[in-house]
Amino acid sequence: MAVPKRKVSKARRDKRRGQVWKLEAPALSRCTNCGELKAPHRVCSNCGYYKGREVISHEEA
Repeated sequence: MAVPKRKVSKARRDKRRGQVWKLEAPALSRCTNCGELKAPHRVCSNCGYYKGREVISHEEA
């Protein structure tokens, strides 16, 4: 069985482990109807449109 010749320093160990757990910013796209930022492949929460069709009707208050 392979045995390491030298101790791996904490800095080297943590540099390697740090690359795995990076957080990513959520992907956003513009609504084709109103231009508001929304999650891709989701109904726009501002106007209720998805792919140019009204899916959820919003009454103006």
